[in-house]
Amino acid sequence: MLGLNSVGIDSNPVAAAISAAKLVDTNAESVIGAAEKILENSSEPEQIPEGEFWESCYHHKTLRDICVFREKLKEGFKTQEGIVLRALILGILHGPLRKGKPTYFSNQMPRTYATKPEAAIRYWHKKGLLEPPHVDVLDTIKRRARYSLEVIPTPASGEVYCGDARFVEQIIVRRNFNWIITSPPYFGMRTYHPDQWLRNWFLGGEPKVVYSSPGQLSHNKEEFIEGLAAVWKNLARVCSPGAKLIIRFGSLPSEPVDAFDILKSSLSQADARWKIKTKKDAGSANRGKRQSEQFFRSGKDALPEFDLYARLEG
Repeated sequence: MLGLNSVGIDSNPVAAAISAAKLVDTNAESVIGAAEKILENSSEPEQIPEGEFWESCYHHKTLRDICVFREKLKEGFKTQEGIVLRALILGILHGPLRKGKPTYFSNQMPRTYATKPEAAIRYWHKKGLLEPPHVDVLDTIKRRARYSLEVIPTPASGEVYCGDARFVEQIIVRRNFNWIITSPPYFGMRTYHPDQWLRNWFLGGEPKVVYSSPGQLSHNKEEFIEGLAAVWKNLARVCSPGAKLIIRFGSLPSEPVDAFDILKSSLSQADARWKIKTKKDAGSANRGKRQSEQFFRSGKDALPEFDLYARLEG
């Protein structure tokens, strides 16, 4: 928004794909034209997932068109319109039903995370929602593109990489960064890959929940701190003296650890001249409308989060 040249790194392919679209300079009609061209020139997709979940989650015509886009965007996602189209589809791949024209492609589901197949089927059975609505994929893309791209900020240059920030020097060639703004996984957060299993499928992954996450931070406390320390140490190597580091961090109700102590220990272990300047309260996720509460009663409230500010000493 400020026009700053930026580089983004995330090990989650979904996060990297969505972030990449924020750096593209295009418009709604160009994206719509690309979507129309894909559908007009497409043959039958090579792979369409089968099974009770897929039959109940998507109307068969809707699923067919989704698979067309999945296969085509894997081939040509490097065009500006393809990058934005891919991100738009990721955003509307699943979500809640609504009156009037649908906003999302799927049967009733949260939009932030994808319900696991067995739980989704149980929910649809209980609510009498086993027949998914027919959603016109192209029409839904058109409406979302015109809404999302109605006002576009001035383009900023930069790159987004899908990679591990513990090895940042192997990923980027730029140096002399002045700001690092980040939010690492909280200790005990193991589900962000399985929770995005449908979006990962659209990006070329398996049509099932994959629980293993190679390369994910260990959730042994000492190893977790060591992994974060590697990030801070490698970031210091590509930053200018005086660079500012801002970290949003917290803890999970299921793992109520001292989050500040973990972060402070990781910065100390990095031994990379990061000096903590201040810590500010950032509230908690309870301030917003948590989608989990729309589908089941959450047993525990989200814990407070904080922003830690540090500076790279010369």
